[in-house]
Amino acid sequence: MSGTNYVLEEREGDVVLLTLNAPERRNAISTFADCDAVVDACGRVNRDRTVRCVILTGAGSAFCSGGDLKAMRDKRGIMEGSHADLRENYRRGVQRMAQALYDCDAPTIAAVNGPAIGLGLDVANMCDIRIASEKASFAESFIKVGIVPGDGGAWLLPRVVGMSMALEMSFTGEALDAQAALAARLVSRVVPEGELLPAARDLARRIAANPPDALRMTKRLLREGQYMRFSSLLELSAAYQALAHSTDDHKEAVNAMLEKRRPTFTGR
Repeated sequence: MSGTNYVLEEREGDVVLLTLNAPERRNAISTFADCDAVVDACGRVNRDRTVRCVILTGAGSAFCSGGDLKAMRDKRGIMEGSHADLRENYRRGVQRMAQALYDCDAPTIAAVNGPAIGLGLDVANMCDIRIASEKASFAESFIKVGIVPGDGGAWLLPRVVGMSMALEMSFTGEALDAQAALAARLVSRVVPEGELLPAARDLARRIAANPPDALRMTKRLLREGQYMRFSSLLELSAAYQALAHSTDDHKEAVNAMLEKRRPTFTGR
C-alpha cells in the first residue's frame, strides 16, 4: 500500500483501490494537501495505462463527511482569508480535486461505506458508478450550514438523480438512507456492510477484463455525450472507433470470440 496520508493507494492486478484515510475526522476534506492527494492519485492513474479500474472508498465508518466544520468555524485551510481568497481557494482546492476525479481516464467506482455528506456526496458523484453499504447515507447538505455546493455538485447531482430529486435534496439538505438512494438511482446497488469491498472488487474485475484503451475511450464518449450535440458526438465516436479498430486488443477480442476462448488483452 502506498500513497499520501490522506489517500492510501493499493493495487491488485489491473485495479487500484484508493482509500480516503482520515477516519478521525470522518474523512472530511479541509486542506489543500487533502485535495492535492486526490489530484495526484488521479494523475498517477492517468499516466499508467495498465490501470483498468479504480475503486474509491473511505476508512472507518464514513465515506466522506464533506468539508471540515471546525475548519469552517476557525477559518483554517481552504476556508482561510477574504472573500477573494476563498474564491481562489475553492478553485485551487476542491474544484481542482473535483475536475481531476471526474476526468480520471479509467472507470471509477465509489464504494460508499458510510455517510457521504455535502462534498462527500459530490465526491461519490464524481465517480462513474456508485455502490453502497447498507450503512451508507447521502445528503446534499450545504444548505444546512448556510452555503452552496462549491465543488460542482449543482452540475453533478441533477445528472445523477434528475432535476426534481436534486432540487429536493439541495433545498432540504436531508439525508437519504441506502435504500432511498437506490430508489433515486443515486446508487446502482446496495449490499450488506461486510460485502461492500468484495462487491466493488468483483465489479472492478469484470470491468478490468475488457480492453483498457476501449474502456477509457468508452468512458470519454459517455462523458462528452452529456453535453455535446448528437452530430458532434457522432464525429468523436467515428474518430475513437477508427483508433479502436487499429489496436491489437480489438483483433484479439474478435479472434477470441470466434475461437470461443478467453481473450488476453495487452493494452496495445
